[in-house]
Amino acid sequence: MHPATAKWYDRRDFVFIEFLVEDSKDVKVNFEKSKFAFSCLSGTDNEKYSNEIDLFETIDQELNWLSVDFNNWKDWEDDSDEELSNYDRFSEMMGDMGGEDELPDLDGADDESADSDDEKMPDLE
Repeated sequence: MHPATAKWYDRRDFVFIEFLVEDSKDVKVNFEKSKFAFSCLSGTDNEKYSNEIDLFETIDQELNWLSVDFNNWKDWEDDSDEELSNYDRFSEMMGDMGGEDELPDLDGADDESADSDDEKMPDLE
């Protein structure tokens, strides 16, 4: 029996660990308050792998009957970063356009003088 090679990564609220065992079978994962254990058999020779990890803090035990549907998986954190980035760019563009107090001078738009377009139109018959 020897430990399985593993990779880990984390997100804001979670830590993920992937155990890299080819042709694994009889996989067992056991969660306790401050540690968890992984074991399995591998290959045609049924080589046994086992890992136990002590944690710094207690964990909320996970539901062993619930698993991730990777066929429908979507990494929402990546999307939210992109959406926020798009929103930031949109906000920046809108800010560059200026607000009401920064309207451009429209060359005499405030003049009360008559304009050729303001002539009275004849009545319709």
